[in-house]
Amino acid sequence: MMTRAPYRSPRGPAAVAALLALAAVGCSEAAEVVDDAKDGARKAARQRSVFSLDVGDCYNPNGKAEGEAYLVEVVPCEEAHQGEVVGEFAVEGGPKHPGDEKIVGIADERCAAEAQRYAPDTWALPAGVGLSHYTPTRESWATGDRAVSCTYTVEKGTFKGSLNTAKSFEPDQLTFLKGSNAVYETLWAHQPVTDDVEGALKDYKAQAEAVAAALGTHVEDLGGIDGTEVGQLRATLTKAAGQWEKAANAPDADAFYLAYDQAFTLIDPGETVAARKELGLATTVPAEDAEVWAS
Repeated sequence: MMTRAPYRSPRGPAAVAALLALAAVGCSEAAEVVDDAKDGARKAARQRSVFSLDVGDCYNPNGKAEGEAYLVEVVPCEEAHQGEVVGEFAVEGGPKHPGDEKIVGIADERCAAEAQRYAPDTWALPAGVGLSHYTPTRESWATGDRAVSCTYTVEKGTFKGSLNTAKSFEPDQLTFLKGSNAVYETLWAHQPVTDDVEGALKDYKAQAEAVAAALGTHVEDLGGIDGTEVGQLRATLTKAAGQWEKAANAPDADAFYLAYDQAFTLIDPGETVAARKELGLATTVPAEDAEVWAS
């Protein structure tokens, strides 16, 4: 899933004024002007500083979703919107800004956990929704800003309704989702930046080791959930963990390729559909994931 990182601006909220000028126009035109003015005034009244965003707020960015931002339009979640705040936390640090790359890295990791608590089943998210965040700029850091706002947003279009589903799941469902999410988050978090497996074999083996560990925990937790399909998935993921371990301990690139190919195939999200159905969870593989494993 692509992660976008809007930045807070050090500036405060801009003053907003709505001006209405009605010329000598026809009734229908005048009514249209009035309606436009009302819409503009309503939007202006909904403007909020990004510094004041709270978890659960639904909003529309002003302008592009990427880059600096200091105002957003906060709207009722029942209305069409482009983003929703799903978590927040403060970055620790002294007076010196730690650098955008470090802050974004922290936000990527922490926001994934915040989002999981807020909306545990990523398969149930509206199409196109992805995780992003608002982080401090160098200028706002100097004024004491340390807050990160984690959001789910869409690059195109809008969605309606709140994504907050945390309280709607049963314990077995949450156990499954926690373990499943951890496996794929670990896979992509440790994905080497290069496709040159032989040149970066050490990094690929480190990824395999991390995924094997995540699978081990997931398999163990699945043992406490009843269900035929869950049991079959547990058996498949046990095999997958074994292949990831082989990849992690491969003596050379050829051995790694053999183990990795099987390991990757065995964690195809499609393999989890039957167990998800048995547990009453969403069963449509997200398009991005389906595309990855299809290729």
